[in-house]
Formats: sequence, structure tokens, C-alpha cells
Amino acid sequence: MLCGGTTAPQDATAEIQEICNNMKTQVEQKAGKTYDTFTAKSYKSQVVAGTNFFIKVHVGGDEHIHIRVFKKLPCHGHDCELTSIQLSKSHQDPIEYF
Repeated sequence: MLCGGTTAPQDATAEIQEICNNMKTQVEQKAGKTYDTFTAKSYKSQVVAGTNFFIKVHVGGDEHIHIRVFKKLPCHGHDCELTSIQLSKSHQDPIEYF
């Protein structure tokens, strides 16, 4: 990983799914939709003054979204903040910095 760059894509872990679970309501508010399915599939991370997580989330059917979550140091569940989302993504769309 380059200093300040993102990691290679990795399969989602239990920690990444927990972050998604905590962000689901905020994502739904920003997207103006409710998602029955909200499953983290893969992610990239970037170490800054904390960690940015770029997460590919399956939201049902063939639809995916990408979310960016900033995790402050230290993160105790409440120290995570949704910073951006990208809608209408597919499983094949790579996770890019946004």
C-alpha cells in the first residue's frame, strides 16, 4: 500500500459488516430508499488521521452501492461517520476512491 493510498480490494469481514449495519439508516436517508438487503461484499481502506473504508454493499437483486465511512481513532462504534455514497453500482464495478 502506498502512503495515503488505498489497499487492494479485500473480501468483507465481520468488522466491515458491523460498520455497514451501523451506517444503514444514514445510507437509507441519503439514498431516499429502504434496503431489505444490506450485505458488505468487499472493501478497500485508506489510513489517514483514522481510516477511510470504501465498501461495496449488495442491496438486493443485481444492485450494489458503494459507501465511504470514516473511522476516527479510536472507534467505539459511535466514532464512525458516513461521508459519501455512490448508487446504482453492479457487482463488477470496481471500488474507486470517491
